[in-house]
Amino acid sequence: MTQERQKQGKSVFIRTYGCQMNVYDSERMAGLLKPLGYEAAAKPEDADLVILNTCHIREKAAEKVYSELGRLKKIKTAKQKNGGDMAIAVAGCVAQAEGAEITARAPQVDMVVGPQAYHRLPEMLARTARERGDILETDFAVEEKFDRLAEHKADGPTAFLTVQEGCDKFCTFCVVPYTRGPEVSRPTDAIAAEARSLVVQGVKEITLLGQNVNAWRARPPVGVVGDAWGLGELCRHLAKIDGLERIRFTTSHPRDMDNGLIAAFAEEEKLMPYLHLPVQSGSDKILKAMNRGHTAAAYIDQIAKIRAARPDIAISGDFIVGFPGETAEDFEATLAIVEEINYASAYSFKYSRRPGTPGAAMPKQVAEAEKDERLARLQALLEAQRSDFNKAQMGRILPVLLEKPGRHVGQLIGRSPYLQSVHVEAPLSMLGSIAPVRIVGQTPNALAGERVTKGEAAA
Repeated sequence: MTQERQKQGKSVFIRTYGCQMNVYDSERMAGLLKPLGYEAAAKPEDADLVILNTCHIREKAAEKVYSELGRLKKIKTAKQKNGGDMAIAVAGCVAQAEGAEITARAPQVDMVVGPQAYHRLPEMLARTARERGDILETDFAVEEKFDRLAEHKADGPTAFLTVQEGCDKFCTFCVVPYTRGPEVSRPTDAIAAEARSLVVQGVKEITLLGQNVNAWRARPPVGVVGDAWGLGELCRHLAKIDGLERIRFTTSHPRDMDNGLIAAFAEEEKLMPYLHLPVQSGSDKILKAMNRGHTAAAYIDQIAKIRAARPDIAISGDFIVGFPGETAEDFEATLAIVEEINYASAYSFKYSRRPGTPGAAMPKQVAEAEKDERLARLQALLEAQRSDFNKAQMGRILPVLLEKPGRHVGQLIGRSPYLQSVHVEAPLSMLGSIAPVRIVGQTPNALAGERVTKGEAAA
């Protein structure tokens, strides 16, 4: 790198795959690198450092990473021929699961960093500059990671805040316990301090993140005597922060949905009426094979309790079709639970084998054609329910947090309390505000709204 280039600073391009936790991790990696002079690059060709923050959940995740690494190799080689260079790092869950194989198959990679070790990026970059050899950091040290995170810089009126990492549930289809490690909860005071910092920066809505976010347990704040808190107490605590208007959390597990958290939905207005609570299947036989630890009836009872506490709540879920051993009757049970719950939104996928998980070795794997047919039927039902939920909002006046400019001049995009995207004509000066909006239409991916006066909203 020339002296001229050093004076201009360095640039980093981060490509993020997968879940909101990875989005959060990418933001924190960018924050860690900023004091080192790294600014965001628009594309890999412009970057001194490229980070692929990977996800191992979906089918062929690793293959997609290797394909991208092939493209990056060509860019790196071209830069080197012209007297420049580019460091490549693979981060996230694929790095954790396949770190050694990455360094063997892709020698163009300079660093492999697991999701619990990315706080060591500055140190790894320094070592890379000295050694220019493969560096592998994938060991778990979550507490150290939380302690060493740089201040979270907000980018708009909403922000993610990690409160919990890892998973102890060991669902037989899932790699998360192996790539993210056991459940670890962040201390209450550290969470509150970060939340206050984000609010000072203009954040109005915070989404609390965790692989099993409602498994969060920690001591109360310093000076408060009592037993360990759960997520319900944490939400109430954060709701006391002046300027924080909305709280969300994701993703939850039915086994950790305790009465304290359900009560928080009833008692705390800042806790938004939206809950993502995956069930995966409606068949008790398949739930047992998945090691979910609950029955379909228990899940239905739980949703009934939540709706009793917060009647206007929107329920979202996750579904996997074609898990090993799933019969036509098992799939019909899934359709039945969807009909029973009536989801506002949902995510559904075909089962895919994840190497190293128990499900990958199970007998009676379902044929791909059968998976395709079942997924199409399930998604048609879920889409009909989502559309019906959106239609039910027509004519209602909802408080919408205006987050960003829309595609059209004079248009802003925001989110309803139910996490629906809403576009409305409004001036840029309203960005970051929560405005009363009458819902007047819907598109496949959003609701259309029109601003109303506060007087109309109160009427």
